[in-house]
Amino acid sequence: MSMLSKAIDKVRAEEVRKLKADGYDPVLKQSHWLLLKRPENLTEKQSVTLSFLLEYNLKSVKSYLLKEEFQQLWEYSHPAWAGKFMDSWFRKVMRSRIEPMKKVALTLRRHEPLILNWFRARGEISAGSAEGLNNKLKLTSRKSYGFRTFDAAETALYHAMGKLPEPPETHRFC
Repeated sequence: MSMLSKAIDKVRAEEVRKLKADGYDPVLKQSHWLLLKRPENLTEKQSVTLSFLLEYNLKSVKSYLLKEEFQQLWEYSHPAWAGKFMDSWFRKVMRSRIEPMKKVALTLRRHEPLILNWFRARGEISAGSAEGLNNKLKLTSRKSYGFRTFDAAETALYHAMGKLPEPPETHRFC
């Protein structure tokens, strides 16, 4: 979703520049957060502004609608139906001729099997343990930048990950 939001922001910024250069009214002025927020999180004033903005045939609006349509993916419970939805959504994005959105769609297409794994697991498996492990690995690697050999860094990783006892010859400062 963050990739989609960045793509929408890029499309909006390009469109603002183009409209300003062509001498049109600044209809997209101060619409940055309108296009990035979820509709249920908008204030009443923002909702009115968004409904006014949706009347225009702009690439920013099309990008916003594609992003909101993609949100439907998470309502599916079966991976086959989610895959069909993604195929349909990919076709729409590729036909839209909006380059930042096409780039996001290609990235999602490359990761489609991994996204569909979430549906196979039915959302029951948390990635928290893997993220915690990766965080520990990164932290230990960062701490071991001063080591001269890989063996020393490897030993530090074993000690951090396995909570192995430190060898008795380790020098300690008082």
